[in-house]
This record gives sequence, structure tokens and C-alpha cells, in this order.
Amino acid sequence: MPTLDWGQAYAGETRHKIDWLYGINLSRALMSAIKRTGSFKLLSIGRVQGPTLKIIVDRDKEIDKFKSQPYWQVFAKVQDTQLKHPKDIFEKKELAEFEGIKKGVAETTEKQESYMPPHPFDLTTLQREAYAKHKLSPSRTLQIAQSLYLDGLISYPRTSSQKIPKEIEPKKILAKLSKKFHETKLAVRNNPIEGEKSDPAHPSIYPTGDFKNLSDDEENLYLLIVRRFIACFCEDAEGTSKRIQLIADNGKKFTANGLTITKNGWTEVYPTIMEEQTIPTINGPVKVDKINFEEKETQPPKRYTATSLVSILEKKNLGTKATRSSIVDTLFDRGYLDGKSIQATPLGIHLIEALEKYSPIIIDENLTRDVEEKMEDIQNSKAGWKEKETETIKRVEVLITDISKEFKINELSIGKQILAGVEGLREQQKENNTLMPCTKCGIGNLQIRYSKKTSRYFVGCSNYPNCTAIHSLPPNALIKKTEKKSDRNLPILQALRKGKRPWEFEFDPNWKPDPNYQKNKESNEQKEEAQENKESSEQASKGESTI
Repeated sequence: MPTLDWGQAYAGETRHKIDWLYGINLSRALMSAIKRTGSFKLLSIGRVQGPTLKIIVDRDKEIDKFKSQPYWQVFAKVQDTQLKHPKDIFEKKELAEFEGIKKGVAETTEKQESYMPPHPFDLTTLQREAYAKHKLSPSRTLQIAQSLYLDGLISYPRTSSQKIPKEIEPKKILAKLSKKFHETKLAVRNNPIEGEKSDPAHPSIYPTGDFKNLSDDEENLYLLIVRRFIACFCEDAEGTSKRIQLIADNGKKFTANGLTITKNGWTEVYPTIMEEQTIPTINGPVKVDKINFEEKETQPPKRYTATSLVSILEKKNLGTKATRSSIVDTLFDRGYLDGKSIQATPLGIHLIEALEKYSPIIIDENLTRDVEEKMEDIQNSKAGWKEKETETIKRVEVLITDISKEFKINELSIGKQILAGVEGLREQQKENNTLMPCTKCGIGNLQIRYSKKTSRYFVGCSNYPNCTAIHSLPPNALIKKTEKKSDRNLPILQALRKGKRPWEFEFDPNWKPDPNYQKNKESNEQKEEAQENKESSEQASKGESTI
């Protein structure tokens, strides 16, 4: 008879205990260190938080050290078609080798291509696609997916599986979906396309076939899941790829590629980009009409987004599918990270530098990965779960005890370095929240501020208390400055509300409310009430219910 998956249960319990041991002890150690300097800042660090923050700091340092260098791309124009030399040129003197090219021999080849549908969603690919197509953050995607799951519209979202098992009866789900989605008529495969990854606890993310009225974000995510599921049962897309290769008279090669879609297949169901490019057929000896050189510069590595960071954590086996997005959120909440293109704040940088110097094991991703492997060992074991759990926890307790002792010795030095980061963060936040010179005193700057008393953001003057200029901002929202300016060269602010799309608005310090606004509002409300009373009376006289 089927029984509980005790390996899964003990692995989850072990992870919970270990994360608690890491978090409570190491976070307290950080708080104790900052208190030694006479300051205070809410800090935290954990088994996955530390290595994740180090990944960001390392990328920041890589970008800071990066030095651009020029390079050239070389193109040959033949019969109004642009062909490219496959290699970039980094030595300008090498360009001379291309300047004398006048002719060559071209050959065009064609090939029939088949493009399989994408595999069904696991959580990470859902988060990645939701960000790419709808700009939903990983944590927001998980939040919406959890809501859809609780409403019975999709399967359990915290999964790493890319499989559609027969046990879920996918054909019945497609039949239910056909009532709302005509695309199901294209689902003609008997067996769906699947990915390589599986999850012993859950299948991939799939729709149940049920429906409900949804908000914009919920509907966007739901439709993405539905169409991805249907696409797995659709035929391959097909096309003809074309390639021209030119070998110049001095041996230099140039190529051009084209694509013509001949059968849409699954692309009719699931949103994707397959760019068609028409190129001619060119064969035999040809004249090279022109050689073009395009100068460019090498670019630094890209900063991570919340979505790409979650993907990196998955590749490095840091954290779990259920916790990765929340770890990223925590790093933002603690003031360690900032920006949509993520970068470490002064606090995040100083914290990692302090740990690298005095306690590098805390941010060692190999240690975290080793713990995850212990968890997997417990999960995959047939027996002896409790003994393995006890052994793993004891090893972690010894490790944390050793870390704490070493940390205590260097506590003041660590605290001073963190304090420098805290001060740097405050200066950065002050700069980020500065909007414009004060229009009242002309001395201070207008800055976004937060009132603990009213739990609201407002704009005040940095010259307070000498200047008492104050401006209201939308309530019940997190207010941030954007880099944009309005047509009147006024700052554009952004209001962020939970469960709603960000709202951007112009900040005008000279704006004054319309004195007739409240009067007109009350008048309109009275008119609406009178109209409602009239309609209710008419319905009642006809014997109709007003409920």
C-alpha cells in the first residue's frame, strides 16, 4: 500500500532545522557586531543568503574592473545582400587584409528544420517566462501561482518537474480547456513533449481545466500556463533555413543566414519569437560590391535581474525551488541589494568584504551545496532517515559553534566594517530619494521621506526644521523615485502597491488641490444617490426585486 514519503518529510524537517540554526546564530552575531560600534541596523545572514549576496558583489566587482576595448565586425555586400565575417577583429591592422577583396565564390544551402514545443513549466522556467513576457518578479509569480493553486485552477507550483504524467489524465484536462480555448484543437500529439527534470513529489505546473474570473496579473499568468500546457501536445513548427557562404579570393569567409517558417505548429498556441529572414539564392563566382567595417566596444557582464539570479541559484543548487525568490526579496528588504538590474548597496558590499576577511566559510557556496546534497541523500534513502537527520544536524551545530567563536574574536572589526556600509547605504538612500531643490526655501532639497507615525511616505525639505515645506504622496504605497522626467522637467515617481501594477506619476511641488473638488464630489454623490433611489422605487412599483 502507498505510504508517506518519509525521506521527503525528514529532508524537509532537516532543512528547516539547519536553516533555523544558521539564521538565528549568524544573524545574532551580525547584530551583536554592529551594536559593539554603538549603532543599530536590522541585519540577517543565512545558509543561502550569504552565498547569494556574494554572487552579486562578485558580479559588481567584475563590472567595476571591466575595461572596454574596441573591436570591428566586417561585412561584404554581394547582390544587395550583407554577409558577415564570422570572427570579430580586435587588431585594427588586420582590417587591411579585407580591404582588397573584390570577388569570390558563393554557395547557398537549404535545410528543412523542425522546432519542438517547449517543455512544460517547472517553477523556475515559469518565473523566467513570466518576467520576460509580463515583467512579473519571481516572488510575485510565485505569489500569483500559489493563489491560482488554492483556487483549484493549476497544480502545485513549487516543483522542479518538467514531466506530464499519465496519472493526471491530460486528455481530460484538454477536453475541459476546449470549452474556453479553441487552441486545444491543435493538441494532436498522443504523448506530450517533456523536459529532462523530474520531481519525486510533484509533476510539472499544469492547468486543472477549471475557470474563474481573475485579475490582470492572475489572468496573464494563468494563460501562460494554459498555453504552455496545450503547446506540449501540438505539432512541431517547421521551417526552411538558408545559408549563403562566400569564400573571397583571398580565402576570407563570409556568411548570411535566413529562415522561412513553413508550418506554425505549436507557435500558434504559445507566444514566441521566431524571426523570419529572407535571403536570395546565390551560387558561383560573384563580385563583392563593398566591404564595410563596423566599430564596436566590448561590453561588461550584465547585471542580474531577480529572475536571472533565481536561475543562477538553481544552476548552483543553492536554496530550493520554493525559497529562492524569497531569499532575493530578503536581501532587498535588508538593504543589501538595489535596482531592477540588481547591484549590491554599500551595506551589501561591506558585509561581504567583512565576511571574506574574517569568516569566509559563511559565504562559501560549496558548504551550502554540501548541505543540500545531504538533504538529497536523506530524501532518497530507503531507511535510516532519523539517524541521518541527527548526524547532519550535529555536524552543522559543530560548524556553527566554530564559526561563532571565530566571529566573536573579530566582532568589533566586523562591526566597524558593517557600520561603514550602513553609513554608505544611508548616504545612497538620501541621494536616491532627493528629487529637486526646495521651491520654498531654495536652500535645502526636497526628499522622499517616511513617517512612522502615519505609516505614509511624504516629501519634505532637507533643511528642516528651518524649512517646513511638506508635500503629500499617495497613501498605502511604497514610493520610489524613477530616473524619468516629465515634459515639464519634473521628477516622475513610482507608487508600488501589493497585488497591483506600479503606477508612475509626476511630482509637482506647486500643485494645489482644486478648492471646488470636495464640493463637486459631494454634489455628484448626492445626484447618484437620488438616481439610485429613483430606480429602486420604479423597480419596487413593478414588483421587481432590488436585491
